[in-house]
Amino acid sequence: MPQPTITFDQFLAVDIRIGTVVTAEVFPQAKKPAYKLLIDFGPEIGHKKSSVQITQHYKPEQLVGRQVCGVVNFPPRQIGPFMSEVLTLGFNDNDGYVVLINADQPVPNGARLN
Repeated sequence: MPQPTITFDQFLAVDIRIGTVVTAEVFPQAKKPAYKLLIDFGPEIGHKKSSVQITQHYKPEQLVGRQVCGVVNFPPRQIGPFMSEVLTLGFNDNDGYVVLINADQPVPNGARLN
């Protein structure tokens, strides 16, 4: 179901950037299967942590070096013993599992979606 209409200024308030996964590891304390990512969003934003429930389609070694998109201006969220600083973005497939979104060409870390 489509969400309510928003203004362009409301859209611009959501800061979506691209970054490269530096490390990816299993997050055994998570309630649902998840990984802990460290993502490099470039010199302006730096490295940020993210908890992601993407274990159905990805292995940690497949994620390192991959560019991912994330919302970098949400407040951090405590997930068990881990502080997630970024919401990594994806779409649900037909089975409800997350498929990551990314650019189809390499772009500089920290580039903003516009």
